[in-house]
Amino acid sequence: MVALCPKTLSVGHCDDDSCRLRHDVLVCSPCRRTFPTQQNLDAHLTSKAHLVAASGVPTICYCSICDSTMGRVSWDSHVRGSRHLKAAKRQGVSPSVQPQTPEEVPGCKFCPPCNIHIPHNAWKSHIAGRKHRARTQFTKYTSALEEAEENKHGVTVEGNLDYDVVDPRAASAGVASVVIISTTVPHARLSVTVGLASSKTRSAFSPFTVAPLGAFQLKYSQSVTVTVSACQKFPGRADDRLELVFEDQQLNTRFIICRPIHIIVGDSAAHKALQPKTQYVPRKRTTRHPETTVVEGERPPALGAVLYIVKLPKYDIPKNLYATLATGSVSEVAKRLREMFLPPTIEGASYGRHFRHLIWTEEFKSSQDLEHYDIPNSKLKQHGRYYFKLGDSIFVRKSDAPEGHWYSGCVHVVHQAEVGLCFNRSFTATSADRFLVRFKLNRYPLRRQHQALETAFAPARLLFPAEQHVLESAGASPWRPFNNPIGTNVRQRQAVDCILRQPGGSVPFIIFGPPGTGKTVTVIEAIRQILSANPKARILACAPSNSAADLITSRLTMIGEDRLFRFYAPSRPKKAVTHEIEPFTYVNEEGNFSVPILSRVRQLKVIVSTCVSASVFFGIGIPRGHFTHIFIDEAGQATEPEAMIAVKTMADNMTNVILSGDPKQLGPIVRSPVARDLGLEIGYIERLMQRDVYGDEDHGAGHPVVKLVQNFRSHPAILKFPDERFYKGELQPCAEPKIITSFIGSKHLEAKKFPIVFHAMAGKDDREASSPSFFNIDEVLDVKKTVEELREDKKLRITDDDIGVIAPYHAQVLKIRNILRGRYDGIKVGSVEEFQGQERKVIIISTVRSSREFVEFDLRHTLGFVASPRRFNVAVTRAKALLVIIGDPAVLSLDPLWRSFLNYVYKHGGWRGLPISWDPDDDVDEGGGYDCAIREAAQEDMNDFTRKLEAMTLAGVGEDEDVVDRPWMRHDG
Repeated sequence: MVALCPKTLSVGHCDDDSCRLRHDVLVCSPCRRTFPTQQNLDAHLTSKAHLVAASGVPTICYCSICDSTMGRVSWDSHVRGSRHLKAAKRQGVSPSVQPQTPEEVPGCKFCPPCNIHIPHNAWKSHIAGRKHRARTQFTKYTSALEEAEENKHGVTVEGNLDYDVVDPRAASAGVASVVIISTTVPHARLSVTVGLASSKTRSAFSPFTVAPLGAFQLKYSQSVTVTVSACQKFPGRADDRLELVFEDQQLNTRFIICRPIHIIVGDSAAHKALQPKTQYVPRKRTTRHPETTVVEGERPPALGAVLYIVKLPKYDIPKNLYATLATGSVSEVAKRLREMFLPPTIEGASYGRHFRHLIWTEEFKSSQDLEHYDIPNSKLKQHGRYYFKLGDSIFVRKSDAPEGHWYSGCVHVVHQAEVGLCFNRSFTATSADRFLVRFKLNRYPLRRQHQALETAFAPARLLFPAEQHVLESAGASPWRPFNNPIGTNVRQRQAVDCILRQPGGSVPFIIFGPPGTGKTVTVIEAIRQILSANPKARILACAPSNSAADLITSRLTMIGEDRLFRFYAPSRPKKAVTHEIEPFTYVNEEGNFSVPILSRVRQLKVIVSTCVSASVFFGIGIPRGHFTHIFIDEAGQATEPEAMIAVKTMADNMTNVILSGDPKQLGPIVRSPVARDLGLEIGYIERLMQRDVYGDEDHGAGHPVVKLVQNFRSHPAILKFPDERFYKGELQPCAEPKIITSFIGSKHLEAKKFPIVFHAMAGKDDREASSPSFFNIDEVLDVKKTVEELREDKKLRITDDDIGVIAPYHAQVLKIRNILRGRYDGIKVGSVEEFQGQERKVIIISTVRSSREFVEFDLRHTLGFVASPRRFNVAVTRAKALLVIIGDPAVLSLDPLWRSFLNYVYKHGGWRGLPISWDPDDDVDEGGGYDCAIREAAQEDMNDFTRKLEAMTLAGVGEDEDVVDRPWMRHDG
């Protein structure tokens, strides 16, 4: 059944429990607008018009202090203006007033369907516009739907068709509910035709049946019982609608009475326990007045653990750039940046300028996002010299303090949900005081990137390598691998050989490592061979994350504590460091991570750090060129400015740079759509691989890139789809057969020789309190059931460590962790990012999405992989022997990549649960547009339903004979 929710204008299920309709149209709820393509919707969601609408501010705002009205886009500037501030001071009230909706706006007329005031001179063009006509049609449809659900003309339909949560065993056997139809009109001559909306479409699945089916007579004082049965053998949700068409033969008219039908198949107690504790309420964006006076708090000792001799400037966003970023759509801002701030061409002299503006653009968006999390009316509690509060806070201001006056609290202690803040000694607080808490962006990583980009070192051979920069390979002595399997792996051996033969001052060398091909193993072998061949070698090995840097360290421990050093930022908690790595770190007298004296640092052979922390060596005075080699592992996850911290501060004209990674896997997280549009999401390794000199991966000795092709992780069936999709079908399955075939023939597979299972189910998106993160109760319970079945199988002997669960939203991760706690604590549950570079015998993926309205949310916030090919690639390539995906096929199939993958699973027999609703043999349109087709069909359904209801109400029986036989809502889209 296809229908829009009249309450939320959204698709999927709304949060209102009384709404049991399915939603099948992409609509922006706050703006009450529909869009022809996902790209249009994505652009709209990042526009200032949408952000203002989503903030809850009225279209026309009335200021009670100034007794004036204005458009909502002008509200923020109005309340910051001197006129408003003076008026508030004159009246003795706070200037932080909330906007009100005026009853009347001079010179305007209110449009109820659009919920906006329109100037008189624009009224005619407004009502003739597409948006107004679409909203008017939707209002008519809503009215028609509400009328169809009412009892009318003396006919009463009684009974509850909401089955709520039904136990899977009961649902599999079948459950039934009844409605009783009666009339209070004596001598009435009524015929009733009973049907289900789902019966009118081939593609819709419904577990419901109705009896009696067809037409029968309804007489006065003789009620009729209609039984609606539900039989569903798999978990999840289902909806339909009972449609009763009445024909009054005496009055020669027809009318409809409808009743929604809804069922959830699952564990009732578990569903109740997992429900949101507090109904979701979006945080309203507050008006942020600038901090004019800030009393700095006491800095924690860790911030002074490293003695820097190179000053780190502030690098604040220039005022004219800030003004440009503050107004306009994504495309408008990007265009202005290109015209006014960015260099026309990116070359050595302009390289730093280009990326510094992109960093500022990203900072602006990140700071703007933090505004949503400001906490009003918050309490602090004192413990010794520390003040604690829930969350992570920097600035606090008493509610009655002057606007702009803030205290900066430095975080000294972190205890689970609480942090200890140390303020200036002039700060006082009582238990009765209330504070506004303002989160501030940690700018140190950004400032380190600016510092690196500002350096004059910008050689073309590292930044813009071309054929003329490729040097002839140097001679090298024969070498024996430390890791014996590398000796039989042609590509891994070739990569190490090329790195050894590169003369000083070569172009960056790239180890292109698809999933499970051993790129980190290759990096470790190359580092050890360099140290063996060159006693003067000094190596800086970086990675974007601490976990990746720890992995490098753990695999190099054999070279000894006197040669290997792992640098951690002083703020890194001790408990995050393993006992294996601890001997390779340095801790100062205060117990904070730091660096040894400069002379000791210069004696070390290999130093490992994150990309951002690599700035420490420039800051303490290590000379440029000290390192003969700079390695960046998992380079695809770092932005180019992050990678440049090591390259532009530590390299000289003879330093060789080696990058390992996979541009087809996770890239850097960039929050700003403007920065993404301008290229910040394209990492250093990806940009280099787009250059001609890296065009062909395998030119033999001397070529600057080698692609690894032997996959040592996955079963061929798990590897096949991502291999063909992302790697030209070049990957070779080489994993140990005993491990990857351990599930073949087991009861856990739908097809006994195909180790991928897709659990198709319709669930519901939920959110908790003010958290923007989604969770899906139905999928949480299915994850638990899958884990229980695996762990209780005594034949397979699966342990917790063999299982990994991936979910794209933090709220879903927390729900799954909580439900597994106590029985399966060893199972790793995390995001796609947390599984990058990892593998498990079994991977379970919960896709969460069951509402089409939010499919684009992933693209905006890069939290998930529903609409991200890279996240999809990482998620499905973590499994060795069994891959289980849980999701709503109606949502996933809107994306061409997911539709192709689901077709692959279905054709190989791995499908379970909700039937497939499209033809898997049809060619997939890579251009997408599947959401557009559904939206157009739903729009036609609305129009058709409205017309038919009007026809039955106004026309006689003989005037529209096909009304009874034709569906009242078309569902062929």
